[in-house]
Amino acid sequence: MQLNLANPIIMSSVENIASEENKKSLNFIEAIVEKDLADGKNGGRIQTRFPPEPNGYLHIGHAKAICMDFGIAQQYGGVCNLRFDDTNPTKEEVEYVDSIMEDIRWLGFDWENVYYASDYFRQLWDFAVQLIETGQAYIDEQSSETIAQQKGTPTQPGIHSPYRDRPREENLTLFKKMNTGEIPEGAMVLRAKIDMASPNMHFRDPVIYRVIHHPHHRTGTQWKAYPMYDFAHGQSDYFERVTHSICTLEFVVHRPLYDRFIDELKTFHPEDGDYRPKQYEFNRLNLTYTMMSKRKLLQLVRDGLVNGWDDPRMPTLSGLRRRGYTPESIRKFIDKIGYTKFEALIDVALLEHAVREELNLRAKRVSAVIDPVKLIITNYPEGQTEKMEAINNPEDETMGSHEIAFSRELYIEREDFMEEAPKKFFRMTPGQEVRLKNAYIVRCIGCKKDAEDRIEEIYAEYDPQTRSGMPESNRKVKGTLHWVSVGHSIPAEVRLYDRLFSIENPAEEKDRDFREWLNPDSLIVKTGARVEQELLQAKPLEYFQFQRTGYFNVDPDSTTDKLIFNRTVSLKDSKNK
Repeated sequence: MQLNLANPIIMSSVENIASEENKKSLNFIEAIVEKDLADGKNGGRIQTRFPPEPNGYLHIGHAKAICMDFGIAQQYGGVCNLRFDDTNPTKEEVEYVDSIMEDIRWLGFDWENVYYASDYFRQLWDFAVQLIETGQAYIDEQSSETIAQQKGTPTQPGIHSPYRDRPREENLTLFKKMNTGEIPEGAMVLRAKIDMASPNMHFRDPVIYRVIHHPHHRTGTQWKAYPMYDFAHGQSDYFERVTHSICTLEFVVHRPLYDRFIDELKTFHPEDGDYRPKQYEFNRLNLTYTMMSKRKLLQLVRDGLVNGWDDPRMPTLSGLRRRGYTPESIRKFIDKIGYTKFEALIDVALLEHAVREELNLRAKRVSAVIDPVKLIITNYPEGQTEKMEAINNPEDETMGSHEIAFSRELYIEREDFMEEAPKKFFRMTPGQEVRLKNAYIVRCIGCKKDAEDRIEEIYAEYDPQTRSGMPESNRKVKGTLHWVSVGHSIPAEVRLYDRLFSIENPAEEKDRDFREWLNPDSLIVKTGARVEQELLQAKPLEYFQFQRTGYFNVDPDSTTDKLIFNRTVSLKDSKNK
């Protein structure tokens, strides 16, 4: 049956079908939010938060959480706060706070308010005191190893601490001493009294406070007793009036404790009525050939195995930015992989594909020869120079064009020449014609070698009638090479970056040190590259397509005296054909 599209009723139906197909389906978090709004929960209010611990730089996995937390707030007219989970002063630094703020803004988001868990230290302390006073918490003086042993197993109940029934006043006195500096680190902890036989191991009298004498980056030495994450997180959500507390799947098992502490807290705040935050979990981002553990990334930095947190091989947002990734490409990648309740290992090639797509549309095309060898056009007039027009980006006519100088002596890529070539080698070899991009067709006539049999110079003749744009320029040749003029190019250092690890899932290899799997070829530095003069004005982090080679950007260390370019990705994915 053939549809009559002239019929307005049928046309309307076809348009509706197309509209439904084009409408982006909701992920399960969006579906929850829309239902809550439809049901009038929280008075139609949407509030999320992004709660990083300032103990390292954000990585690509955090970007997924950022896009969710900030994206939900943007999409539904809500508020997203930035809250630093700064409950462990031994690992946290102001440097990390600053870098996290910079990375969130670079990714394209901003926060409504900035909060810290340390803002609530007094409220959390008071809540802990209330638990002690109501017989729901006690001071335990056993070692952490003993406490762990007494917790039992998922199939075997735990054993009560000998301090579990310590008198209330004694617990209060000792708790106060934990915060005066009188109690050494590790000498005692405050535990919630719940159920040592619970099938949920997190309910078996969890530690909620411990002693740390290290100064805090915000509160200095005011506090010596610090709340544990499980005790601080849900309560911080409650104090901030968060409606949707969105986190990753490893916190599913923590959710009952999250809910229990909030229920206890609410008994002391009856004025809040029915309000309570709800926790929802989605799958983490795991990438092939990538390590996401901040502890292990910090180890790489401290061991000098990478050049800092922003090393372009690192999965940190600062490293990806320095390598040349755009925030748009990262957001599109995260949008494509989506959010589910199932853990998966995502091929890093998908991330690389996303940045290729983005840079293909935006990057200016320029000429750069990474491993140069001299090409002399023997019949080209000595001292003559021509200006050849080079299109800046064939995908975007509005970017226009620029001129590149052509002369008798050029540089081409060393790998583009073979003295004795196989049949299907369509680049430069004696007797074979190739096109020099935006210039002429040339025929190789020979080469010169040095004492070590290395190619020193290549010789060719050009056909003056084949300049780009002339009728003869349409003559068919099988190879096109990029080039720069010897006298009109400038030196540059080119850093060829590859995947940091040599195996697909280094996080799974538990039996060996993860550092053993580092890829020895993850960075190759080419110090003798030549680039066209146009790049002398290039600015740090500006990106380009080096013709036939890949996408590159200007490293922040680059100067006019020493240009440095980082390879973002090659033009094509050679690893996953």
